[in-house]
Amino acid sequence: MKTIVKFWGVRGSIPAPSAETVFYGGNTPCVEIRVNDHIIVLDAGTGLRRLGLSLKQEFQERPIHLDLLITHTHWDHIQGFPFFLPAYDPKNKITIYGYEGATQGLQSTLSSQMESPYFPISMQQMPSHLVIRELKEMKFEVAGMTVTACFVNHPGICVGYRVHTPAGSICYLPDVELFRRLRDRWKNETGPAQDHDTDFVPEQDQGLVEFIRNADVLILDSQYDAEEYEQHTGWGHSCVEDSVAFALHAGVKRLFLFHHDPDHTDDHVSKMVAEARKMAAQRQSSLIIEGAREGAGCELHTTA
Repeated sequence: MKTIVKFWGVRGSIPAPSAETVFYGGNTPCVEIRVNDHIIVLDAGTGLRRLGLSLKQEFQERPIHLDLLITHTHWDHIQGFPFFLPAYDPKNKITIYGYEGATQGLQSTLSSQMESPYFPISMQQMPSHLVIRELKEMKFEVAGMTVTACFVNHPGICVGYRVHTPAGSICYLPDVELFRRLRDRWKNETGPAQDHDTDFVPEQDQGLVEFIRNADVLILDSQYDAEEYEQHTGWGHSCVEDSVAFALHAGVKRLFLFHHDPDHTDDHVSKMVAEARKMAAQRQSSLIIEGAREGAGCELHTTA
């Protein structure tokens, strides 16, 4: 059995299509997790449109059943939903999950962006079977798999998800501002981590470290470099140095830098990836680091 992770949108804040972003992509957050016939979608940014087109071509006349997990309702994470083609087919079932008043709040937010004069078709006119499920617990089941969630440091109500698949666990934290005390220690020292490194993890991040501990895949907000971050403290996003230190400390196997800044060109993102890999190599880590790229992803396989 295998699990497929595929990126459909990787950019943060606003779509950024241009010749200088074509390699990594310019759509806002949307990630597909496929486990056999089960489809879990993480966020509904503009990348959701292309995912919908792909699913329509793949399934043809067969019904599509999928679960859509929303981390929060900032516009870059929901603006693809009105353009999601499977939502316009009555044989399809789409279950949307969210926290903190999702039954009313998420319904209202998704609907309002489709109201006149913003959009020609209302959410109520979508003929698919749409179900909005408000989550109360931090652990729940989706398609027979356990999903855990945690609230993160980002303006408003925002969560991260950990999907426990038969082939491994996938952590998705697209919008989170990490605390900084661990960064310089991991970047400037050499050699493997020591147990006493735990003493240098800010208390606010301890729970998050445990949440992503030993994850097979971590998709993590890495919008800024350290210099840029100093101009954006409190905006709710992390710098790549903090993201790498966080992943190294938690024993993550593969890290995808995510939520690329709309002003970052492909060259800029590639330089950030190179610096991240250099930082991991300095600590003699086997952590695999990649920049999230539309159309790409990874596969996880169950061990015999």
